[in-house]
Amino acid sequence: MAIYSTATLSGVGTDCRALRYRFWLCVFTLILLSATSKYVLAGIAETVAEEIRYEATLPNNSPVGRPLPLAASWNTGVRPNALDPDYQLAMIEKGHFLLPWFQLDMPKGRKDVKNSSIYYQNALTRSGELGLPISFISTQWERPLSDDAHYLTLPRALNPNVIKADGSVAPMVSPFGPVQPWTDVGYQWTAASVVRRLQNWYPNPPLVVFVSNNEHPKLKWQDADLDVRYLTFNNSKTDEAKRKGAGQGWIDRYRALQAGMRSGLRNSAWKQNAIFVGYNAFGGLAFGRWGRWIDYSLAITERIEPWPLAWDGASPSFYVHDWDNSTDFTAMSPLIGSMNWVFMLEDAYRLNPNFWLELSVWDGHRPRSKTSKRAYYARLGQSYSPDRYAGMVKFGMWLLRPRVIREFRFPEETRNAINPYFSELIRAVDNVHHDPVLKEFWRNGILLPNKKRKHPYQEHIPAEYAMKDRWFLLDTDLDPKRPWSLSTEIPVFTLALEKGVAPDREWLIVIHSPLGDRADVEVTVPGYGGVRVSAAPKGSYYHLYEVDGKIEIVGRL
Repeated sequence: MAIYSTATLSGVGTDCRALRYRFWLCVFTLILLSATSKYVLAGIAETVAEEIRYEATLPNNSPVGRPLPLAASWNTGVRPNALDPDYQLAMIEKGHFLLPWFQLDMPKGRKDVKNSSIYYQNALTRSGELGLPISFISTQWERPLSDDAHYLTLPRALNPNVIKADGSVAPMVSPFGPVQPWTDVGYQWTAASVVRRLQNWYPNPPLVVFVSNNEHPKLKWQDADLDVRYLTFNNSKTDEAKRKGAGQGWIDRYRALQAGMRSGLRNSAWKQNAIFVGYNAFGGLAFGRWGRWIDYSLAITERIEPWPLAWDGASPSFYVHDWDNSTDFTAMSPLIGSMNWVFMLEDAYRLNPNFWLELSVWDGHRPRSKTSKRAYYARLGQSYSPDRYAGMVKFGMWLLRPRVIREFRFPEETRNAINPYFSELIRAVDNVHHDPVLKEFWRNGILLPNKKRKHPYQEHIPAEYAMKDRWFLLDTDLDPKRPWSLSTEIPVFTLALEKGVAPDREWLIVIHSPLGDRADVEVTVPGYGGVRVSAAPKGSYYHLYEVDGKIEIVGRL
């Protein structure tokens, strides 16, 4: 048995009390830090949500300039470990600028999202607490018109599909059929019980963006007289008349479809704040690329496309496709083709000043497919990294300055597979919000055309569009010799935005080199002259001052 003196026992007691004090002090500190961090995170979420709401509801022609961009995806997270709504809200809580998106499944007799309360309720409730705008991704809204036997078997006068001369019905919608079925189908979408629950969970959203993938089979304009009702609609068989007649027919029917969707909403805030956006409801990348581009267009003398009158917005595909020869480093690329969209967007704003432009982006990756663009690049001895993807996305962003950049990924792709690439898109969007130089140029910069050169796509350009600015790629000392073919490799993609007046102008140079770093590249800025900068796959921003020629890199996160 140990024998302790009174002094020793007293010391042990004092040490134990000190240890207990320190233990409880640590516990209290951890609790306080945990509570504080929750308040800090809540404060970040509320601040970011306020900015998201502000930008999403800002008019295109606001006094402060263009609305800043938001990030989103076509992957709705209905499969496990993907980009589900809870993940999206967690990203906003961390300070990222996302427009939340949800799956909206087919109505009437088809299954809704499994466990819809789990999928929707928590995220919608939290969105409501933060006052966030929201969006819903769907298949084609008009799809039941051709899938549902009820509509397919309707008599000629009531059938929304193509009626052939022999009386048979082709399961594709027609711009010359009756309008009422479109309204009826639209109503079915939003009168569904699941949509009523959505409105209850979030009764006062500032904006609800309904997005259709808009790929339902439609009667092509050149086949207009395949539908026997065309001649009763218009007795002219000229190409211009067919394009004009089909265009007006789609305007009437898609607006009827959307009116039906709006009428099916019970909540007044949803009715008032809903807009309807169509994937690829816009001009194509192939304008001028080959002689038959007009076969895929409804261009007429009065307008390049009817879609700004048929939809509240569009999400055109800035895609490197896995099924064609497009790449991110040749003239057959979305970076070159989308330069046509600049004048088309001006026309869209003329027809519809509130037109909502998104940009759907995709790098051509198809999981486990030999046609995937990543596999194609590997066969060329190239590597495809998130940095290279980031550079392509940034170029498209700054060329068009859309309201949303919405990435395409297949439903089966998991978050772990998507995140290295999607996080670069988010970073590019966040950068515009955080960097004051980028923010100012996004809002008020003027995109500079390169009038010394012509766009390489020059096939069958209609006279009314021949003088439109269509070339924005700046000259560099690395440019290949002209003329360019579709397979011409372009080492550096660069454009510039300008603000101010001489002699105190400023420029933002956006530069991207998909196949590797390029040092000391000479870029010619229209109205200024040559400057030397570096280029990288990830893309860089340079801020140039006219007054003293100073140039500095900006926008690093």
